[in-house]
Amino acid sequence: MNQDAIQLRVIQSLSEIAEADWNALLSPDAGPFLKYAFLNTLELTGCVGGNTGWQVAHLLVEDSNSRLLGAIPLYLKQHSYGEFVFDWAWAQAYEQNGMPYFPKALSAIPFTPVRGPRLLVSSKADKSAIQEILVSGLKTLVTQNALSSAHVLFPEMDELDELKRQGFMLRDSVQFHWRNTGYQDFEHFLADLTMKRRKNIRRERAAVEGHQITYRHIPGSIATPDDWAFFYRCYKNTYIEHRSSPYLTEECIQLLGKTMPENFHLIIASQNDKAIASSLLMVDRLTSKAYGRYWGAIEHIPCLHFELAYYQAIEYCIKEGIEIFEGGAQGEHKMARGFLPTTLRSAHWIEDPGFSNAVKRFLEREHEGMAAYVDELEQHIPVKSSKVLP
Repeated sequence: MNQDAIQLRVIQSLSEIAEADWNALLSPDAGPFLKYAFLNTLELTGCVGGNTGWQVAHLLVEDSNSRLLGAIPLYLKQHSYGEFVFDWAWAQAYEQNGMPYFPKALSAIPFTPVRGPRLLVSSKADKSAIQEILVSGLKTLVTQNALSSAHVLFPEMDELDELKRQGFMLRDSVQFHWRNTGYQDFEHFLADLTMKRRKNIRRERAAVEGHQITYRHIPGSIATPDDWAFFYRCYKNTYIEHRSSPYLTEECIQLLGKTMPENFHLIIASQNDKAIASSLLMVDRLTSKAYGRYWGAIEHIPCLHFELAYYQAIEYCIKEGIEIFEGGAQGEHKMARGFLPTTLRSAHWIEDPGFSNAVKRFLEREHEGMAAYVDELEQHIPVKSSKVLP
């Protein structure tokens, strides 16, 4: 590849390039969260950009004819909210030494802790060469703009190799995913669990059944604006109850429902014909995955969260033959509901050599602690025979 014919460019809005050009960078198994429709909707509705602390700065690699060869979905962050890989201690250490940690460069899907490609490369380009240019360009962007660091959250395994080769440090984290091993129905799934977990789930489901709750499963293709409005009311209420503000706006939810209906599935719970709670799944049939995104309620029913966000979702996955249900970041309590721990990695590059060495030592100690944590989790696996998966 002629390096002289390659140019790097930062765009402040995804709308600066064509949807078809961005989507052409995505492999068939890239998942729904990297689609132009998803990322652009976050920008159009003000969920990122503006004064949100998520400044859009997507990094592009183009040839001499301005044809898009590669890209990194990228944001300049003024805080660490909405990331799910916590670096508050690093920021505090910077500040204690009179140095600014923010802004920093972040390649991630906003508010979405899922693994997927971060070094996007056209199928018509040399993958290894473009990945090398993207990572090198990301580091240059940090240096030239006096940023503290660059962080690439939950990339694919082959991308981690290139990031590590260029000096990024790797960090482990654990999520909890449900896996479908060919279950015929929910009882078949329960039979695969240890007796303790099986009894716990039946007890929780029975507690909800006593409140005469019914459920509507609504594919995104037939969800109405009223359905989305009710979901948003529940979603927003959950944040309010936790004295926080929702990341997404109702306009964002409504627009996503219109532009990506095939990737959404709503579940609405009702009591005496009155809707009282809702949960939202993101679905990717091509990779046979469902992602638990948000849940909320306007009335409190004990154990309804587990029923609506987990058990109804598992029943949906079994019915539809979906192989993996990702329940989101953290949450050891998911193991009691049949989820298995799964290890993921992120990559981090610190501009300041002294702090880079300090973070390296921290990550080495954390890695040892994480390994011990995973070993401990294996002692409490809910399935009769299983292992923590990479």
